[in-house]
Amino acid sequence: MADAQLTQYLPVLLLAAVALGFTAFMLLASVALGKRGARSRIKDTAYECGMIPVGEGGARMSVKFHLVAMLFILFDIEVVFLYPWAVVYRDMLAGHANMIFGSMLTFIAILLVGYLYALKKNAFDWKS
Repeated sequence: MADAQLTQYLPVLLLAAVALGFTAFMLLASVALGKRGARSRIKDTAYECGMIPVGEGGARMSVKFHLVAMLFILFDIEVVFLYPWAVVYRDMLAGHANMIFGSMLTFIAILLVGYLYALKKNAFDWKS
């Protein structure tokens, strides 16, 4: 019985062997057939739409910019949670009117407190 269970792994092992063999073959073929030669310095420079690149590769961004981006994502997710609530609001109004309205008011109140805190800390002004 143990041998029968081990034979079920044979296709998986065969697939792994084929994958490793194919990977090794492709790596060796690229080394053997690849173009070897002296590359000029101009060929190795970055290409920027026909312009010669000047300066740093990546511009540094302020931490405030990333904070505003995260706050945008946070309030964008708020809309994602508001939409399903608005869709089922009319159906749930008959049986659970106070519960569904109260839970959404609580959710919006928590987000409003967070929004006011971000305004107080000038989190939306990334220029300063």
